[in-house]
Amino acid sequence: MTNRELVQQKKETLIQMTDGFADSYLDENYKMLCQKLINKMSRKRQVPFLSGKLEIWAAAVVYALGQINFLFDKNFEPYVSATDLCDYFGTNQSTTSQKAKKIRDMFKMRYFNEEFSTERMKNDNPLNEFVMINGFVVPISTVMKILEETEEELLKELELEDEDLETEEK
Repeated sequence: MTNRELVQQKKETLIQMTDGFADSYLDENYKMLCQKLINKMSRKRQVPFLSGKLEIWAAAVVYALGQINFLFDKNFEPYVSATDLCDYFGTNQSTTSQKAKKIRDMFKMRYFNEEFSTERMKNDNPLNEFVMINGFVVPISTVMKILEETEEELLKELELEDEDLETEEK
């Protein structure tokens, strides 16, 4: 079996494992994010899941995504405890957490990560209400207010110029 075939086989197994967990505990959004993350891992020069137990890697994929999407917070839906996740895959929570950290570090996964956030997290991102202008973080509402005021001033100036032109023509 070639290395490429081994990667493909393990990738498919991982996806089946995370799909099973997502079907039982999560939603379609998490399922797609798990698949996306596993596919991205499989394209690394050194594919991380070629060594170690696949159960740990599957649990770590869900764990890593869960950490940045508040999966372990009872105030969010879907909710799953870290213990339930590890029990499902038959893994140790400490080992799973360590592998999840490697995955998060490997792909620079943080809260409100554009690529690996659930749709709910993208929509609820408090930073959606801000923009950066010349290095300053400014509320979008302030920018919109300034733009509206500027637009009004420009329209008034144009009206005055039109009146001046009409007066000159007469």
